[in-house]
Amino acid sequence: MNEYVPGLEGIPATKSNISSIDGGKGILSYRGYPIEVLAERSTFEEVALMLLDGQLPTVAALKEFDQHMRKNRRIKFRIRELMRQLPPTAHPMDMLQAMVSCLGMFYPGSDCLTEVGACTDLNYVHNMSVKIMARLPTMIAMWEHIRNGYDPIEPRTDLSHAENFLWMLSGEEPDRYIARILDICLILHAEHTINASTFAVLVAGSTLASPYGVIASGIATLAGPLHGGANQQVVKMLEEIGSPDKAEAYIANQLANKRKIWGFGHREYSTKDPRAIILEILMRKLVEYKSGNVGPLFEVALAVEKVATERLAGKGIYPNVDFYSGVLYKEMGIAPDQFPSVFAMARCAGWLAHWKEQLSNNRIFRPTQVYTGELNREYIPLEKRG
Repeated sequence: MNEYVPGLEGIPATKSNISSIDGGKGILSYRGYPIEVLAERSTFEEVALMLLDGQLPTVAALKEFDQHMRKNRRIKFRIRELMRQLPPTAHPMDMLQAMVSCLGMFYPGSDCLTEVGACTDLNYVHNMSVKIMARLPTMIAMWEHIRNGYDPIEPRTDLSHAENFLWMLSGEEPDRYIARILDICLILHAEHTINASTFAVLVAGSTLASPYGVIASGIATLAGPLHGGANQQVVKMLEEIGSPDKAEAYIANQLANKRKIWGFGHREYSTKDPRAIILEILMRKLVEYKSGNVGPLFEVALAVEKVATERLAGKGIYPNVDFYSGVLYKEMGIAPDQFPSVFAMARCAGWLAHWKEQLSNNRIFRPTQVYTGELNREYIPLEKRG
């Protein structure tokens, strides 16, 4: 009988050279580059291209990639009209999953994925990756306006990826300092080995599904509160606590009743998530940049981290990437239920890199199971079942 491991914990599902984690030391690297270095010195556009191609791009290659991304931000008006038909109460992740699937009908082109073997048309893979990465932020920002009864704001080609997203959300000239903070947030969320959503992408990709369907599967998986939805839950938790002086009682009550403390603990890390460390620094810089004119949630978060770490560090439970990211996004004016969508907007780069890697040596996923049911049961006719 095959051994069953719940959640496939520790079971290698693929080979990859895209990213690596040392959970005991708190180290995360993309293509061998430490996340701290990329956050300090790179941009999301450069990181996305590096994830796709495996190496830091030349000046010319990055410029071409950036221009390609900028030219593909617009989407056809029929997508916008479809979005208008959705209920305004729909969660942004439900909208995003549906609309990414719809993109495949309006932007066809999956000829590369009709063969039984691997896809070797790297231009096709690259072009599809660019188009999807460029259009996700557009749809996320459009939905913020449409669900509130307004016409969406058109994207611009004179702004960076992060700057354009902030422009489309607010219609105001983006603050370059805040845009850079968002840019770093996107870098931090761009990739994280074979997590649940990336595994979903690999499975869908292995069937030679269209790239739109592949990314839609990643979005659906990321939407879960135990994955990409956790930063939204963190903000709810901090708002419920209300003030730093109430953190200790709240944490004590949560632990006593065996309830989850959102933003704490990670399957891979037994120390503080390196991304959480950077996000906390970014939040401190934002507080300084705004001369302290920020909401109360950061101070509450600091108090929660102190109390929770004192109680949980012995178990290897520390803040993860979700703990401070939601606080940052809220200060940028992003609605809390949009936090997972911003996560998807960033993680799309990693998903597409894994999609490309899967296609390069494809074999459809077909795991086995441990059957726990009965065997050789006698079929009883309906009229004799009482």
